[in-house]
Amino acid sequence: MTNLETAMALLMKTFDTYAGAEGSKDTLSKAEVKTLLEKEMPCLLKAAKNQGEVDKLIQGLDFNGDSEVDFSEFVVVVAAITCACHDRCSK
Repeated sequence: MTNLETAMALLMKTFDTYAGAEGSKDTLSKAEVKTLLEKEMPCLLKAAKNQGEVDKLIQGLDFNGDSEVDFSEFVVVVAAITCACHDRCSK
């Protein structure tokens, strides 16, 4: 596999690892999102000043307001964070 194919496979595997622990295997609940962020993006949580900020982040991931994060929502957020870290996206 190429590097990009590997990255895509890792995104899918990471989502699937955390999804379904509390319900649908196709979505992440608030608790599953929090666990994923704690284990896979610990720097984001360290930057938060309080739990309210973490809750806002989690709530912000749910673009369609169904109280769950599906794979499409997850990928959009990972892409946005990647752009912010890479500092090449237009502002």
